[in-house]
Amino acid sequence: MPHISRATRPAVRSAAVSTVVATALAAGLLVVSSSSASSASAAGVRVHDIQGTTRLSPLAGQQVTDVAGIVTGVRTYGSKGFWIQDPKGDGDPATSEGVFVYTGSAALTVRAGDAVRVSGTVGEYVPGGEASGNQSLTQLTKPTVTVESSGNALPAPVTVGAKSVPSAYAPDGDPANGGSIDALALKPRAYALDLYESLEGMNVRVGTSRVVGATDPYSELWITVKPHENPNRRGGAVYKSYDDQNTGRLQIQQLAPVSEHPFPKANVGDALSGGAEGPLDFNQFGGYTLVARTLGKVTDKGLAPEKTKRQAKGELAVATYNVENLDPTDPQAKFDALAGAVVSNLSSPDVLALEEIQDDNGAKNDGTVSAEATLKKFTDAIVAAGGPRYAWRSIDPQNNKDGGEPGGNIRQVFLFNPERVSFTDRGAGDATTATGVVRSAGGRAALTLSPGRVDPANTAWEDSRKPLAGEFSFRGRSVIVVANHFGSKGGDEGLTSRHQPPVRSSEAKRLRQAQAVNSFVRDVRKAQKSADVVVVGDVNDFEFSRTTAALEAGGALKSAVKSLPRSERYSYVYQGNSQVLDQILTSPGVGSGFAYDSVHINAEFAEQNSDHDPQVLRFRP
Repeated sequence: MPHISRATRPAVRSAAVSTVVATALAAGLLVVSSSSASSASAAGVRVHDIQGTTRLSPLAGQQVTDVAGIVTGVRTYGSKGFWIQDPKGDGDPATSEGVFVYTGSAALTVRAGDAVRVSGTVGEYVPGGEASGNQSLTQLTKPTVTVESSGNALPAPVTVGAKSVPSAYAPDGDPANGGSIDALALKPRAYALDLYESLEGMNVRVGTSRVVGATDPYSELWITVKPHENPNRRGGAVYKSYDDQNTGRLQIQQLAPVSEHPFPKANVGDALSGGAEGPLDFNQFGGYTLVARTLGKVTDKGLAPEKTKRQAKGELAVATYNVENLDPTDPQAKFDALAGAVVSNLSSPDVLALEEIQDDNGAKNDGTVSAEATLKKFTDAIVAAGGPRYAWRSIDPQNNKDGGEPGGNIRQVFLFNPERVSFTDRGAGDATTATGVVRSAGGRAALTLSPGRVDPANTAWEDSRKPLAGEFSFRGRSVIVVANHFGSKGGDEGLTSRHQPPVRSSEAKRLRQAQAVNSFVRDVRKAQKSADVVVVGDVNDFEFSRTTAALEAGGALKSAVKSLPRSERYSYVYQGNSQVLDQILTSPGVGSGFAYDSVHINAEFAEQNSDHDPQVLRFRP
């Protein structure tokens, strides 16, 4: 799933300006005159006086009168209003000369090029609310607008490019203020976030740029102004570590409503030829965003879905694929597309662990937990696509106990090709009973329940998917596979957070989940040191994260994606960062002579069957 759910994306503002001001005052981040903040008034104020030299306006909460500027853009949808910019400026690179004027439901009577004077209240609005950790947007609210003339030339745009964006991403936050960077003086020549903040509300432009995040359903895409920053061969910008941010990424939207002017469809690696020009905004879904008044054309660079190599006769192919809330109410076209990918792009792996298989009526919250109809429809589609007749094993969850969409009851499932591999059924596992490990008479590690759940009573799995373990036999060799879907990144602060480094609150749960899986694998290796164990799934965390380190602890496992060059390590694209979320890890018994492939068929494309790319491991047990 995406890091932050956008299914109910708000179209209007929801945070009160007064809340932000009060919080800032309490933290000592704002200083106002001795008069009441709600009644204070400032005349002769210019835009740069409002913006100030930090992220928070020194005039927050005050009334200002006759603030002069040229209208650079008008937004008639969502957060309605317009941007003004002082064409003269004060020459200080830390102070923005642009500001957003929020009009709400009031009629918009200005046009780009109007010279106006605006009176209103200075506010700091936090997109997503105070708890999101997002930076705030300085704005004028409850405006009174006087148009003095029309048809004026717009202020020349500030070009954002490879040479102007610093390589350092953000300053370290102030520990005395909870890691906040709000009160720190802006250093636009030193930090990328400071540069973007110093341009907040101003008319900016980017030249022809490479697309690093495909057009999404919300009519936005991501480009990079730094073509040589962590690139990969398919055109993306790889997220390599917490300390190596891709500073050249910028989100692009458009001012024109899509009903009047369709937004261009782009894949990763395409070019936004001619670039874009318009006001620089800040929103909760991506932070700094160029809202294009003029938008270039997309040049198709021909990115194609990948196909993995078919396994040899003596190789076992194990794959993992998050199929994004698949249920029988989805159109047949989705089943057909996913099935076609299994056959054509994944070359019909022997074992396929699926994540996000929903129950037989999807999100209908009526107590249904069986997924038999979902799996029959999917496996039938695979046969129709020319693939094998897969069998399956799974364990139904308790109703609404495993997180995900309410009523959907997502779970992991093993599909396997019985012509190539057999499943060792042992016992009758259920949602609450843990499988264990014993040493068989033949000296092999064996599961007490197969399929069975790993440590389901552990509080680490509360409201989360419990791992599914299964024992397979391939050419007389036993292989234990553990399918996972760890807790999401929901609740984590974005990279553009007011706290630096951002707070990653969700990591604690995944860390505990990883420790539980690592402990299980150690139990397997205690029973048989040379056991072939393959841990797969949507781990929802990076190969350099504490989660992965916990999975690997003690040498129990090794993340196979690390066998790829750094520029090829990704399964998901989020806010223009190509990153790892889906992984396959192997025990020492598997050895190093495997082939690993992150099969890029979804994450880089505007048209997706899932938002994840599947992973495939081929090895000789």
